[in-house]
Amino acid sequence: MYFLIYVSSAVKPFSPDELVELLIKSRAHNSSAGISGLLLYKKGNFMQLLEGDEQVVRALHDKIGRDVRHKGLITLLQGPLSERQFPDWSMCFYDLTSADVHELPGYSEFLNTSLTDNSFATDPTKCQRLLMMFKEKVR
Repeated sequence: MYFLIYVSSAVKPFSPDELVELLIKSRAHNSSAGISGLLLYKKGNFMQLLEGDEQVVRALHDKIGRDVRHKGLITLLQGPLSERQFPDWSMCFYDLTSADVHELPGYSEFLNTSLTDNSFATDPTKCQRLLMMFKEKVR
């Protein structure tokens, strides 16, 4: 088992309909490829955790890097896992710009940090803590 966390910026902000379309396609692909994880979106920026077979995760990461809708892809953290962190989610998704995110149990002003903020690059485990917070709080 292998995981990879990256951030990227959209070339142009995604509309709600574009996000839904992305999510539907991602879930279908990830389910068939044995990939699970979590995708966060905020003001044109993405943070995603992918987990599964190492070759499959790396191939998907490479494909995302070539996607013309993305720019500035930065890999923050990657490595082996003893078990999946998100076993039940082919791709859980949260739009952090939506008003209802403030209603989530455990909401924190930490969520106002840009997903491509330098603080994630200087402390990559910070991104993992953010993703795990969503896992724990929104089951």
